[in-house]
Amino acid sequence: MTDTGIEITTELVRSLLEEQHPDLAGAPLREVAGGWDNRQWRLGDELAVRMPRTERAPDLQRKERRWLPVLAPRLPLPVPRPVRIGEPSARFPKPWTVMTWVPGEPLDTAPLRGADHAAGTLAAFLGALHTKAPAEAPAGTDRGAHPRDCAEGFDHFFRAAVPCEAAAAVRAVWEDAVAAPAWKGRPVWVHGDLHPANAVASDGRLAGVIDFGDLFAGDPAWDLAAAWVLLPEGAASRFFEAYGRADEATIRRARGLAALKCLFLMLMGRNGERGLPGGKPAWGPVGRAGLDRVVRGGPA
Repeated sequence: MTDTGIEITTELVRSLLEEQHPDLAGAPLREVAGGWDNRQWRLGDELAVRMPRTERAPDLQRKERRWLPVLAPRLPLPVPRPVRIGEPSARFPKPWTVMTWVPGEPLDTAPLRGADHAAGTLAAFLGALHTKAPAEAPAGTDRGAHPRDCAEGFDHFFRAAVPCEAAAAVRAVWEDAVAAPAWKGRPVWVHGDLHPANAVASDGRLAGVIDFGDLFAGDPAWDLAAAWVLLPEGAASRFFEAYGRADEATIRRARGLAALKCLFLMLMGRNGERGLPGGKPAWGPVGRAGLDRVVRGGPA
């Protein structure tokens, strides 16, 4: 169900394609598990239909349609590109999008192997993404703030999910991030939501990055947290060496944000195990593994 109360079914998606993009409507169509703001259907081998399910989802899709064609050509990994726009109609009152499909398995089910290759690949991708953003680029909202401005969210996730044996170490990492100087550089493009369900692997290697709905211009530390959240054990130091542009304060902020993201993943995993709405059972183990990497130390 969406926030409008309309049930999104395969039959509905097919009828929308027939109505607005009949040349695509004959391709095989199947729903893909996952998704938070959007539900997604695989359309043939090369396309996907993204259907908004939350109040904010249409704006996120508009952002992707505006900026992914600008960013994609300079990125060294596949990312989704908008192909067609679905207009609001009597059948479905919100806009929707047909995107290119990025092949691979999400990292919450297919973790990366090989620290050196993973670190270098992610560093190259983020180095290409983290370029100066134009004045009209979207600003961060709930993401993008300094860790000190995220204390309420961190405290909630900490109380709900932190393992007792790791609590002191996680709290120390977070307090160090809060104390770190703020980003003083010009705003750069930031994916904003790099977690294991938003990156895909093929044969254990990073093969693509998806879901740019939270794209914004700001502090790259929000993406650099992926050094611990996405990469295998021992890869953080190799990642920051290859990335080459993160100062000590940025790394401190990134490590604290990695702790925040891992606690969130663990909480969503627990909710999934309990059958609660929005829960993601596969996120718990990857969140705990990432948190272990966080508390074992920084990249040095």
